[in-house]
Amino acid sequence: MPALGEMILKTAVLTHADCLNHVTPDGHPEQVARLEHVLHALESLDLNRVTAPLAAEDDVLRVHPASYLAGLRAALPSKGAQAVDSDTWLSPGSLDAAFRGAGAAVRAVDMVLGGEAPNAFCAIRPPGHHAERETAMGFCLLSNAALAAKHALDHHGLKRVAVVDFDVHHGNGTQDILWEEARALVVTSQQLPLFPGTGKAEETGAHDNVVNIPLPPGSDGAHMRAEYERVAFPRLRAFKPELIIVSAGFDAHADDPLAQLDWDADDFAWLTRNICDLADELCEGRVVSTLEGGYDLHALAASAKAHVQELMKAAK
Repeated sequence: MPALGEMILKTAVLTHADCLNHVTPDGHPEQVARLEHVLHALESLDLNRVTAPLAAEDDVLRVHPASYLAGLRAALPSKGAQAVDSDTWLSPGSLDAAFRGAGAAVRAVDMVLGGEAPNAFCAIRPPGHHAERETAMGFCLLSNAALAAKHALDHHGLKRVAVVDFDVHHGNGTQDILWEEARALVVTSQQLPLFPGTGKAEETGAHDNVVNIPLPPGSDGAHMRAEYERVAFPRLRAFKPELIIVSAGFDAHADDPLAQLDWDADDFAWLTRNICDLADELCEGRVVSTLEGGYDLHALAASAKAHVQELMKAAK
């Protein structure tokens, strides 16, 4: 039992209704229903529910130049949808949604580092890890995980931050932005070959600070677990991060239509549990997770719930 007057901190979940106003064309896999299903799956859980703020311009400028933001604003349609590239779209509410997602990531870092929450999950869209410094792509507009890492380093003064990305598609944007950031370790597993085509093992960053773990099509959760135990976890232990940021994509699930890995919800739970155990060992349990991909609605909801439940267990 907690001591009299002791506050019991819960896993924080940050979201905002604006994230439902990023509207893509009918049939597009990155659809409003993705976040609706995730939020419904989390409804019954005992969480600290936090309204995501809009990110401050200065926070976003840590990872994207002003010219990039100006280009997005100029392309924003007053109605309908406007293509940025073959699969990335803008609607009238898209930039508010993206700035809420970035704001959620920043606020989650502030909460976890400030002792307001033991860990946090940002239930947001559009996703972020494909957005490069000056290029929107892969359904992504702002690079939320990289932004969270830079905020922790530059604003909070941390010396070492790790990003772990288990989305089935390589987080090329996170890699691009943090490539020369010696204070950040980027550990990312992804199916190869697959969009965007990056993520080979020999891509190691300017300071040996990028660890890519390619996974072959058709490989399963047992293969993933062995690779994380062989490659990812030792590198994280050696780096000794003061915060772990997770790009939580759930499209490695066997039911996902956009990839060919064979994970299930238990695999995401196992991976989350091990990340939390490492965080407990290395950095006082401090984990900030942000939603990336996952395009089968039922698999996404079940996997995201399993992920958050492991965060909750770690918070106790």
